[in-house]
Amino acid sequence: MPLSGVRDISPLLGHAPTMPGLKTEPFAIHRAEILHLIFESESSSMLELLPKALHPTIPPTVTFNVMHCPEGPAGPFTLAQVRVGCRAGVRPRGFPLACFCDSDEAAAALKDRWGYNCLPGAVRLRHLHDRVVGTVEAGGHTALHVELVDPHPISGNDVQYTANMNLARVPYGVELKPRLVQVDPEYTFHRAERGRPSVVAFDQTPWHAAGLNAVYGISATYAVADVLLPRIRYLCDPDITALQGTETVN
Repeated sequence: MPLSGVRDISPLLGHAPTMPGLKTEPFAIHRAEILHLIFESESSSMLELLPKALHPTIPPTVTFNVMHCPEGPAGPFTLAQVRVGCRAGVRPRGFPLACFCDSDEAAAALKDRWGYNCLPGAVRLRHLHDRVVGTVEAGGHTALHVELVDPHPISGNDVQYTANMNLARVPYGVELKPRLVQVDPEYTFHRAERGRPSVVAFDQTPWHAAGLNAVYGISATYAVADVLLPRIRYLCDPDITALQGTETVN
């Protein structure tokens, strides 16, 4: 039998976004910069971090993603995410524990249209000659500092990102129900690099990531790509398996 998450989502709903509707139209972002790191994490907490609908990856993984967008649904923004690697049924996905965004207007649009749980913070992505650096400053201290070290070019065909399963409250008639909202952007790559992944600082508290530790670096990539934020197509009940609880959005 596959392992499934055991997390009680009730404490998460207090800061989960409320989506006013599900008829989101796609939005194209040109030449976004994306830093993406994957680490193996400790197995002791892998089930406690995921809702019951999702299965952990084996070995368990955590991804750090920082994306700078020169344009967006409400102007330019930079977004940072910490996600737990997982599967919905057999399909690879990522469950975001939290996101930080440096634009209040963009954060509101990302919450309303795609269910991103955006918190305010100073998010920065820098491409230097010997490394790519992503940082988040929140509450007067460093919440995240990740790096791709010694970058060298690769083909964009070698880069692949998994879809998000964003926890949000969505409308069902006059009710709001918690659902995992599948967000699967499309990417057209202009440039890509890879290097050695490094986590310089990671404060678990602001990310709601108690027990999550990055212990072994797997990969780090940097890319410049056109990103198409999608129409919402699928929802999933977080408290039953994705095979039973996935719904199509018409």
